[in-house]
Amino acid sequence: MRRWPLDACLATLLLLGATALQARGTLDFKAMQSGQGYRSSVDLSAFAPDEASLPATHRFEGRLQLSGQPQTRTLLADTDFLAFTEADYRQARTIPQDFDYAFVQDKDTLIPVRRGPIPSDHPWWEFILEPGKVWDEPGDRGYTRAAIPFSLAQKNQNCTSNGVLMLLFNAQGALAHAAFQVSSETCRYLHMDMWGFLQARYLPGAVANKAAIVAAYRTELAARLPTRPLSALKAAYPDLDLARLAIGDPTARTRYGLYVDGVDYASPCPTRHGDYPYCQVMDLPSYSTAKTIVAGIAAMRMQQRWPGVMQQHVGDYAPTPACAAARWRDVSFMNLLDMASGNYGSADYMADEDSPKVAALLRPLTNAGKLRAACSSWPRSAPPGSRWVYHTSDTYLLGIMLNRFLRTQTGQADLDVFSSVLLPDVLAPLQLSPTARVSRRTLDTDAQPFFGYGLFVHADDFIKLARFLDTDHGRMDGRQILDPQMLDAAMQRNPEQRGLPVTSLEQTFRYQHAVWARNVQKLLNCKTAAWVPFMSGYGGITVAMFPNGVVWYNVADDGKPASFDFADPAREINKIRGYCPG
Repeated sequence: MRRWPLDACLATLLLLGATALQARGTLDFKAMQSGQGYRSSVDLSAFAPDEASLPATHRFEGRLQLSGQPQTRTLLADTDFLAFTEADYRQARTIPQDFDYAFVQDKDTLIPVRRGPIPSDHPWWEFILEPGKVWDEPGDRGYTRAAIPFSLAQKNQNCTSNGVLMLLFNAQGALAHAAFQVSSETCRYLHMDMWGFLQARYLPGAVANKAAIVAAYRTELAARLPTRPLSALKAAYPDLDLARLAIGDPTARTRYGLYVDGVDYASPCPTRHGDYPYCQVMDLPSYSTAKTIVAGIAAMRMQQRWPGVMQQHVGDYAPTPACAAARWRDVSFMNLLDMASGNYGSADYMADEDSPKVAALLRPLTNAGKLRAACSSWPRSAPPGSRWVYHTSDTYLLGIMLNRFLRTQTGQADLDVFSSVLLPDVLAPLQLSPTARVSRRTLDTDAQPFFGYGLFVHADDFIKLARFLDTDHGRMDGRQILDPQMLDAAMQRNPEQRGLPVTSLEQTFRYQHAVWARNVQKLLNCKTAAWVPFMSGYGGITVAMFPNGVVWYNVADDGKPASFDFADPAREINKIRGYCPG
């Protein structure tokens, strides 16, 4: 262990204390009352109770309205991404002006009535609101403080910026200003600081179903996994090198951690201005981990309920002439799930997914626009099932096929697989956060779930889902929820079904039933192949499910290989319980 000189330790503590004190001074009663003096971002500790805080005098119940615009500082704006323009990014430097949402209070917790992305008139952003805190502070002249963690989620996409807002209120209403700050994100192409005072109005009043909202929150809180600092893992496993559990550039990481022995050992949530004070409810974008969480799990659940559904063909359920073309008639639902439709432009690794054609799928707001791209972009280049080529469009098309099958089987035209199968059968029973139970959908009457991306989760959700697939084998309370043959193949438990090789990485990586797998045999010097299944998302999101029951997760956004390569964590996790086969 490296030991710092006493004077260096003292200097560091004094600096941190001075930074926090300055931040609280910037947002003291006088500043919150006048709406002046907030000239730059402050340490986020100012948005949470500290040791001097007192129990809240007032209770918040009613609606909060906000208006005005924060100051912004753009750190990165990649206008090459999906052909976004300068005009697009000008919109991204503003926030929605239709913030008018209800909250209720339970003890010291402020609970938003609505969770998940909230549709907005803003051309770029939507709010996601999470439970925050209420408390009193000396010097606030009888007012109570309320802090609300939130995220700005890009409309139609997964780009996520995390922030906190804070106001002072009493029984009659609120001070005229709320402090607003965004200091971190998980978004490869847009990094911004936002800060400043907004105009605030608190409208006290009874909220319908308050008791149910509070009860649901208490259930959510009770269902969260035990969490400890990552440093506590050393006591249980002294041989671990904790530094090797972190990968990639630290400035690109949002959060990482390791689940073992029933505990989530988690890193803090660092930002450019101190640690995020509400780390447990920080919203994380799924990006393509949704291909596993939504498409993969939904397909396995459908196969368990309707055996043979994944052997159905696109041509039999084609919603448009383009999908009824000859190149789609013999493509099975399983081929779509495996990204092996045979319809592609280039077999080179990620060449199609990185091409400008993908914008035709991602940018449209309507199902018709996305469907046009999914069915028309690529020619027939190989027999279905013979070659893996990564296409988000295949996963999106699978969602439409499963919906059409479900409606045909039940005779109910208003059902969809996400709301009618995945949510009641899997996501709700797993007690995922309310945020993770809402999918991005097309902004039209179809409201088609994206399937291949579009979910927002907490770290706790990632772990529960991984545990369900891995150690629980797709079972709940002794009942098999997911098709066992599909799940065993996806999780590399059937050596006769390893899945299609990933182009240019044939000996090391496989992809099967929306789950990736990596052979770590050489890393661990195993005698035979040692496969680790994992979920993967754009920018640097990995949830690895190790055969010894350990789950390791990392959320980053720079897109560099170092942010995906979990070789070092794989070696360290082998020290916990060896997982070489045999």
